[in-house]
Amino acid sequence: MKVLFFGTPLFSEIVLKKLIEKHEVIGVVCQPDKPANRGKKLKSPEIKKLAESMGVIVYQFDRLKDNLETIKNIDCDIFVTASYGKILPKELLDMKLCINVHPSMLPKYRGATPIQTALLNGDKKTGVTIMKTDVGMDDGDIILQKEVEILDADDYNSLMPKLADDGAELLLQALEEIENKTVKFVKQDDSKATFTKLIQKEDALLNFNESAETLVNKVRAYVENPTAYFYLGDDRIKVYKAKVEAGDLPNVGIGDVVTVNKKMFLIKTAKDTFSILKCQAPGGKVLDVKDFLNGYRF
Repeated sequence: MKVLFFGTPLFSEIVLKKLIEKHEVIGVVCQPDKPANRGKKLKSPEIKKLAESMGVIVYQFDRLKDNLETIKNIDCDIFVTASYGKILPKELLDMKLCINVHPSMLPKYRGATPIQTALLNGDKKTGVTIMKTDVGMDDGDIILQKEVEILDADDYNSLMPKLADDGAELLLQALEEIENKTVKFVKQDDSKATFTKLIQKEDALLNFNESAETLVNKVRAYVENPTAYFYLGDDRIKVYKAKVEAGDLPNVGIGDVVTVNKKMFLIKTAKDTFSILKCQAPGGKVLDVKDFLNGYRF
């Protein structure tokens, strides 16, 4: 099939790589180049570089509504979206069938942050859904779904590629069913829908009045962005990996730090102990706990 693909982040790249092996991708629509780093030089999305390296035309629109005529004139059979990041207007959805690769078991976790939300909630399972894109927030009919186990060691950076890989395989199956006219559309049960929220930087601040398990789940969810953090004096310490140590630290208050033989970096919480395994001081490198404790002056 001739596909016009909409997507921007790494999740989209993984899906695109598999899609392009089996189908003719006519073009890729991604977000515009954006200023990056201190120099504020424009930086292209990685998917743009990937598409161009494969000889695929790239379209970068500030507003889809302002470019409907351009999209209408693109010779394709279907629209496919995967973490595009913007709502598709009804006028565009009326042009062609549009299907979406969504990393959750809809109707659970509609919205922009389903992977992070599953990790925050400590879920043991999540999944991926191929759905018909509608004007609402991830409320279109379901085509295919696959459940995916969340391992205790998983964080966003390990879970996201697994969901993208499975989503890409499911997408190919859905496109085959659409081509063969065997596809079935199943309406979602809106009464079971849950919605995720956009993540803000302040959401990643670790509050030690919460349980260690809750804090570890925050670390897992926010490892890629915005990265969980807390303050030691004036220093903002970013945490990339942590675990729960059962039991409380004796004779210390909530939020107090204990180091053990420069091998363990522990903080007392409302329940159990938060053990940091990998972290970063301001201006420093991301370090394993032993290397951090050897170099950091408390």
